[in-house]
Amino acid sequence: MLDRRSLLKMAAGSAALTLIPSTSLLAQTQGKRMAMVFDVRRCTGCLSCSVSCSIENQVPEGRARTRVTQSSVETADGVATLAVPNQCNHCENPSCVEVCPKNATYKRPEDGIVVIDYDKCIHCQRCVKACPYGARRKDPKYKTAPEKCNFCVHRLEQGLLPACVETCIGEARVFGDLNDPNSEVAKLVRDNKVYGMLPESGNLPSILYIGLPQPSDDKKILKLNHLEWQR
Repeated sequence: MLDRRSLLKMAAGSAALTLIPSTSLLAQTQGKRMAMVFDVRRCTGCLSCSVSCSIENQVPEGRARTRVTQSSVETADGVATLAVPNQCNHCENPSCVEVCPKNATYKRPEDGIVVIDYDKCIHCQRCVKACPYGARRKDPKYKTAPEKCNFCVHRLEQGLLPACVETCIGEARVFGDLNDPNSEVAKLVRDNKVYGMLPESGNLPSILYIGLPQPSDDKKILKLNHLEWQR
């Protein structure tokens, strides 16, 4: 359904997707570096990702971990409408980790996935405000931890893909290890123009976008004016 509160908030502003050199994204780091690539040309805006994520992770209504934003973009060929997925970006330098007073939010050293230790979390919701992507959904009553994507780590431990990837009917989502040159995500990053959301924030996102149209006025930045749809 349409989240009216989010619609009013998002319609008044805009976000930017910035071209990121593939050489910097594919620079080797220690261990695995799990990432997700979205091909926006394949996304139909069906919301199967949001629904399957909420069911898999038993997410409370109105606090979807994965959302899809309907965006209007000024391109070299005119205005285009895109369905742009948005969720926790599992950043290289996550600002949510810095502000957590109990170290409940942390970045896993073995694969770079940002997760919450629910036993340590005191529900202060500081991380919600710190995230530049609006990817954390707070508990308005401050009784539970924020909701956010964790790449379905419980599924990864069983050799499965994140629920959103497995149920994407357009195969718009690709998940894997950027540090593995033979992985599909590494090949997509190597062979395409790759954009990240707000990389200028310094967070360095691991959620990446391909298949975007040519910007109208700047070769490196696409400005999105968007309305948000979510479960």
